[in-house]
Amino acid sequence: MTTKKNSEILLVYDTECPACDNYCRIVKIRESIGKLKIVDARESSEVLNEITELGLDIDQGMVLKMGGQLYYGSDAIHALALISSRSDFFNRLNYWLFRSERASRMLYPLLRSCRNLLLKLLGKTKVNNLQLPNNERF
Repeated sequence: MTTKKNSEILLVYDTECPACDNYCRIVKIRESIGKLKIVDARESSEVLNEITELGLDIDQGMVLKMGGQLYYGSDAIHALALISSRSDFFNRLNYWLFRSERASRMLYPLLRSCRNLLLKLLGKTKVNNLQLPNNERF
């Protein structure tokens, strides 16, 4: 995983999910890595088009675009942990939990299930970037 110093790193997720939004706004990356830019998956963007063309379902995983490469779901959270600043308790905990690719792959589905349940309880609709039929609700 290589990035250019001070390059823009995109983090694409559903900002209507309170859990995702809080996580993504609290996570900090090291300044030497670049600048993290949040992209709302509910708004049309070039990167969302790229995600959709690759068949990645944004309702089932966030996407991190770094150095021209896309990281999806557990790979995204793992990559975020590796580039995190570790400047505060949350970021150190995030690093500790997700620095292992194996742990990330085990924990991410559980977190995604909790997220989906939360959004169902809140009555949120899916982004449905892949425009799958009968796929509007959680």
